[in-house]
Amino acid sequence: MRHAFQAPLWFDGAFGTYYFSLTGDETPCELANLKNPALVGQIHREYLKAGATALKTNTFAANPGTLPDPEQLGTVLQAGLEIAQKAAAEHGAEVFADIGGISATDAEQFYLTVAERFLDLGVTSFLFETLPSYEELVPALKRIREREPEAKIVVSFAVSQDGYTRRGLSHRALAGIAAADGYADAVGFNCVCGPSHMVSLVKSLGEIGCPIIAMPNAGYPSSLNGRVIFEDNAGYFATRMVELYQAGVDLLGGCCGTTPRHIAQAVRAVCSVTRPERLTAVSEKTVASQVLPHGGKGKKVIAVELAPPQDCDCSFLLSAAGELKSCGADMITVSDSPLSRARADSLMIAAKIRREVGIEVLPHLCCRDKNHIALKAGILGAALEGINRVLVITGDPPVQSNMRNPGVFSFNSFDLISFIASMNTDLFSGRPFLIGGALNVNAANFPVELERARKKIARGAGMLFSQPIFSEQAVKNFLLASRELDCALFAGILPVAGYRNALFLVNEVSGIEIPDAVMQSLKDKTPAQAAEISIAYSAGILEQVYDAADGFYIMTPLKRVDIVRGLIERIHRREEQEESK
Repeated sequence: MRHAFQAPLWFDGAFGTYYFSLTGDETPCELANLKNPALVGQIHREYLKAGATALKTNTFAANPGTLPDPEQLGTVLQAGLEIAQKAAAEHGAEVFADIGGISATDAEQFYLTVAERFLDLGVTSFLFETLPSYEELVPALKRIREREPEAKIVVSFAVSQDGYTRRGLSHRALAGIAAADGYADAVGFNCVCGPSHMVSLVKSLGEIGCPIIAMPNAGYPSSLNGRVIFEDNAGYFATRMVELYQAGVDLLGGCCGTTPRHIAQAVRAVCSVTRPERLTAVSEKTVASQVLPHGGKGKKVIAVELAPPQDCDCSFLLSAAGELKSCGADMITVSDSPLSRARADSLMIAAKIRREVGIEVLPHLCCRDKNHIALKAGILGAALEGINRVLVITGDPPVQSNMRNPGVFSFNSFDLISFIASMNTDLFSGRPFLIGGALNVNAANFPVELERARKKIARGAGMLFSQPIFSEQAVKNFLLASRELDCALFAGILPVAGYRNALFLVNEVSGIEIPDAVMQSLKDKTPAQAAEISIAYSAGILEQVYDAADGFYIMTPLKRVDIVRGLIERIHRREEQEESK
């Protein structure tokens, strides 16, 4: 049974930004628990005097990622807890162990480590805030419930104005999952948004089955002489907190930029109003069924990849798409700056092909060098052009990447799949995107790759496209995947253009393995002879995976549409044989 909260429960404001405004100290404020405990206690008392009835420990960013020394981490956590407990005892307030959102690869273990440290210190109230996702948090929540079944747990996500975390997850989906799991006593949002947008997010949420927390920023910051500042808008903040309370929020507080003055005015304003009955539940939109283009019973879907131009000349691409359509291709897939070399935008090129050639398209969408704003903008534009299929990939790192210039990877493929799946629910329920992902059949540890594939499917991928299949082991891996995975599966076929092309692929493109016998057979052959060899070998691979594949993903080698056409003819002959049986 969840804990009941006497509404409103008032959390304090933003310790970090307030501490910085007083000290100008840019080192992590959590270290002040050791070097300036008197000031930490003073700040806690200022918020309590303003009307806060619950304190957050000054431990938001104290985790193994920021404080890798276990002894120092433990000391900072203990000191933060003791200072808060001492201040709270003077005012009869509650203390919540504050654990901030973690985006590191080891986030799951980091959450667990900090939670266990607090449990060892006797903590029974926890606030997990500014979270980008939920799944990494679950082991820590389970551990808390195992050790302290009556513990209070509050979970709060950081979402942008349009309702998505930096991991691309929808506020409604996250709140719904966290509330349904039953580990948390209250669920909601903090940070990123100012109070007005926070009101909109809460109102769109409806009833989730547990108390709601909302701790907005004071507003949106500006920069003055290189310093981030927030406006002194305590009066405005208070009016919006009234709206949050009347919208059904039980736990209120402030995040970045909110001072004791903000909390004091908000507490007075909320105390002067009454709250109407709870909002009625908002029904969840369902995602409509998604159908692949298909030639009919017994037909395999044929998707052919074309690379966008490196210049402004699109003539080859359009003529190639038209030729491929005429010879039986069902879809044109458009790569997204492969090998980190800039080419024309995949979504725009796909839209042009769809308009001018009249064939369905599947643009690749990679995470490299696009944040969630750019990705959402592109997806919305694609939807306006009638595109509702994408192949999601993380993308190769920039060719000249290094520690100082690693490229922009706000998402990985898992996050982007989740992001688009959330948009399907929120924006595209009438015509949702069918989401594709990649399957590396050449992975050295294929069982791990299968788990990655299952994760993509669980997050919303409805189809997977394999890397090029060349070796017998890759064939075996694809057949295993077809038995293990519950989604449409496309067999990747890359017919090489000739010996030099094969040599390049093996030596310069990660994950490509071409048997030496095939390499040698291409040596010293004319283009026509090489094409025949390539088609024959690719057709042999195709035959081995034919029954297991829902379709084929053929990559055009060096603009050699003739080779692809020859392979499509082989597929059609195979289909005719099946029909004649």
